[in-house]
Amino acid sequence: MKYRHLGSTGVKVSTVSLGSWLTYGGYVAQENAISTIHKAYDLGINFFDTANVYMRGEAEKVVGKAIKAFPREAIVLSTKVFFPMGDGPNDHGLSRKHIMEQANASLKRLNTDYIDLYYCHRFDPETPIEETLRAFDDLIHQGKINYIGVSQWTAAQITEAAHIADQKLLNHFVANQSKYNMLSREIEAEVIPSSAAHGVSQVCWSPLAQGVLTGKYSSVSEFPAGSRAAENKGGIRTYLTELNLSKVNKLKKIAAELGVSMAQLALAWVLRQEQVASVVVGASKTEQIVDNAKAADLILDSETERRIEEILSTE
Repeated sequence: MKYRHLGSTGVKVSTVSLGSWLTYGGYVAQENAISTIHKAYDLGINFFDTANVYMRGEAEKVVGKAIKAFPREAIVLSTKVFFPMGDGPNDHGLSRKHIMEQANASLKRLNTDYIDLYYCHRFDPETPIEETLRAFDDLIHQGKINYIGVSQWTAAQITEAAHIADQKLLNHFVANQSKYNMLSREIEAEVIPSSAAHGVSQVCWSPLAQGVLTGKYSSVSEFPAGSRAAENKGGIRTYLTELNLSKVNKLKKIAAELGVSMAQLALAWVLRQEQVASVVVGASKTEQIVDNAKAADLILDSETERRIEEILSTE
């Protein structure tokens, strides 16, 4: 396993991390989820991600139970706040009230004293950024969280938050959990350079395009039984186009030449970006995390990157 600094901080996270979206707390049996988390740790993965909204807290409970087997100082644990956790007018967003209440609720579900990285799960246009930053700053001073991040924020939003933090002497965001993979490259133009300028790393979710980049799909209409596409989870079918499947078929040939899995190639391609601290993978079986973890050691040479770019740029 390889490790990279999280933003401009001194903490190091594994370049492959394990998430729990669409997996733990309901979709995957608890014993399978826990054994997969334990296997990830054995492979050197120290970065584990969840969110309060995943199965309305159930995923946090599973992760909390699993990590009890590890020395707390040996892992970096992240969770998130923003999406509704109730039906009331203050049960969502990034107000001080919601952040404080949900931080305490997450700590209880995770059965831990502190959260290493606490994300704004989305941008909240109804709450001043300064209010959000002050709430996070207070949680840091209380020892309940160590670092703060955002998810799916624009370059302009990240820049504004950095300027407010400078002006008000508040703690800075250090990570942006962003969607980034071979088939979704929107962050390359503005988000990555703006984040880098403000000491913010990318922690990339859906690096395998929800499984399309594993090469398991060969049709836009017929899907393997029990697959995410068959059950239409998480919007995976937006990736399932004739053009994308054609690209994946060509990429599989490069993976075969290198003697690696298609998933390893796709993850290594994301990690070619030095500004990416980690790729967040989902795994429902131990063999999946074993395969994914190997991407940490795969370095793509310039010729391979050129060939991949040629395939990806096809319209």
